[in-house]
Amino acid sequence: MKALILVDIQNDFLPSGALAVPDGNDIFPYVNDLQKDFEMVIASQDWHPADHGSFASNHTGKSVGDFVQLSGTQQYLWPDHCIQNTDGAQFSNQLDQRAIKRIFKKGTDSKIDSYSAFFDNNRQADTGLSQYLKDNGVKSIHIVGLACDYCVKFTCLDGISEGFEVLLHEKGTRSVNVNKGDHEKAIDEMQSKGVIIIP
Repeated sequence: MKALILVDIQNDFLPSGALAVPDGNDIFPYVNDLQKDFEMVIASQDWHPADHGSFASNHTGKSVGDFVQLSGTQQYLWPDHCIQNTDGAQFSNQLDQRAIKRIFKKGTDSKIDSYSAFFDNNRQADTGLSQYLKDNGVKSIHIVGLACDYCVKFTCLDGISEGFEVLLHEKGTRSVNVNKGDHEKAIDEMQSKGVIIIP
């Protein structure tokens, strides 16, 4: 059994959003068409409280791009994004959502960020995604979404660590590229850990 995971395809990660992923809109034709090949389609959703510790606005004297310690982990500070129950946190209306069987929310704890759809960044809290997949007999997960160099990458790596075959569809993802070349580094890292890249 295989499953398709749509990672954080939300308004705030699109070009007009609060944490825009360049060319993020370009993935929709591919992602929407890909869904027809899967019986199981799952989505993750960044779902932050307004006081989330990854937001620069919640740290006096800090700016986007600075680092702080958050629950013992070095945390890059982002603009406010995907705040619970705001339009920015909703899935894009360009995304075909009819096939989505289950949504896993992440980043709900203000004290720790959660890039992966499986675990928080300290691997203390579990979204339940891994067990859900295993309970449904899923052995292979195919991944698309935003952004490749953060939430998609960590979802892929955690998928490998949880024992799944993981395939990343590169046409169905784009990167933030905080630093030039981050996309290529993410692809190389994922490949080195056993992720199959579909170019």
